[in-house]
Amino acid sequence: MFRQLFRPMPLAVLVVVLSGPAVAAEPMSFPGADWDEAPPASQGVDAFKLAAAMEYLAGNTGRDGTNEALIVRRGRLIWHGPRIDKVHGVWSCTKSFTSTVAGLLIEDGKCTLDTPARNHMPVLAQTYPAVTLRHFTTMTSGYRAVGDEPRGSYIHGPSRTWFQPNASPQFAPPGSKFAYWDSAMNEFGLVLTRIAGEPIADLFRRRVAEPIGMNPKAWRWGDFGNVGGLGVKVNGGSGNSGSHIYLSAREMARFGHLFLNRGRWRGKQLVSAAWVDAATRVHVPADLPHGQPECSIDGRGVYGFNWWVNGTKPDGKRKWPAAPPGTFAASGFNNNQCFVVPEWEMVAVRLGLDGNVSDSVWSEFFARLAMAVKTEGDSS
Repeated sequence: MFRQLFRPMPLAVLVVVLSGPAVAAEPMSFPGADWDEAPPASQGVDAFKLAAAMEYLAGNTGRDGTNEALIVRRGRLIWHGPRIDKVHGVWSCTKSFTSTVAGLLIEDGKCTLDTPARNHMPVLAQTYPAVTLRHFTTMTSGYRAVGDEPRGSYIHGPSRTWFQPNASPQFAPPGSKFAYWDSAMNEFGLVLTRIAGEPIADLFRRRVAEPIGMNPKAWRWGDFGNVGGLGVKVNGGSGNSGSHIYLSAREMARFGHLFLNRGRWRGKQLVSAAWVDAATRVHVPADLPHGQPECSIDGRGVYGFNWWVNGTKPDGKRKWPAAPPGTFAASGFNNNQCFVVPEWEMVAVRLGLDGNVSDSVWSEFFARLAMAVKTEGDSS
């Protein structure tokens, strides 16, 4: 099935034009124990314009500014703030890690996107018999837990009894609407744990984190303890209630760099390229009804398999108009963002603990960053 999901990607790692005559670019690099640092100009980026873009970001995000921000181009660290080793939860960025585990299990032949969740969680058979893994990873399941009533401004699945299905779905049938829902993602994490037969953090650590060199002291995946008699810990699938992925910007950039390289790391395919391609393209149609219109989190036209994609929203505009169309991101509360920009061979990470800014701020950041980035064929 992965071959059916495959989309070709342009190769743009051979030549970069700097200020002056065209010169051969260095090949894509991968970090060892640490990232190789390089002057921006050596990677085709204007240092002064890059600094201006980062200054804009620092002044328009929150109190953490760009302290936990970094820019990697072609695998080389070309800009970073002073606190990129600070470790904390990254909220809904966790969802992109969860869907990556789903991709690994599908690659292993243990399930498919169309596997009914009830096959592994019989409690879902009565009210949610048609919900599949695809519905969970695209936020179209309609799953609602007991206790999912709004808690103040938190209205998108705040239950603390995530694994107790509510007898009244948000909507039916699954796939008929979009609703960003944290409880559904935690249920997804439980389903994946049952399929894997082990904590999904252990699977991710063995198959991804260790091979790409994530510092074991600088990342961990929060959990809910033993749930439902499984005998193993169930890691949070969503990123709420303290069950985040906890990591530093430096380690987050490794995850982004893996996806920039379509799941390949130093010649070894860790995650199927077809899964990366599929996960980072739009799977929620822009004209799909919104299942929770009172919620401002709207993935219609811009949501993949738990990745945000620079697609076209219902209003006809791109999510980040100034960013290249191929841009995608793991995104979480408190301005936690890991942007991957294939057209620029770039990963941009900004972590923090300081609220949320609008997509227009990120788009303006990209507009300024675009002024700094020179791409293949640019002779300016």
